[in-house]
Amino acid sequence: MKEDELLPTAEVATRLGVSRQRVLELITEGRLPAIKVGRAYVVRSADVASLKLHNVGRPRRIKR
Repeated sequence: MKEDELLPTAEVATRLGVSRQRVLELITEGRLPAIKVGRAYVVRSADVASLKLHNVGRPRRIKR
């Protein structure tokens, strides 16, 4: 994977383990820098690698 490689939002979603809609929300929030090409966004692979997502929601129950 090259650092300057441009990825479509679907590929970014797959790499982050989130939906494509969530990737668009991250772009809109300004947490994920992106370039608009026509009607679509592309994201540098280096920006995807540096993005830190935290888990939300209730922690999983520990089975004893």
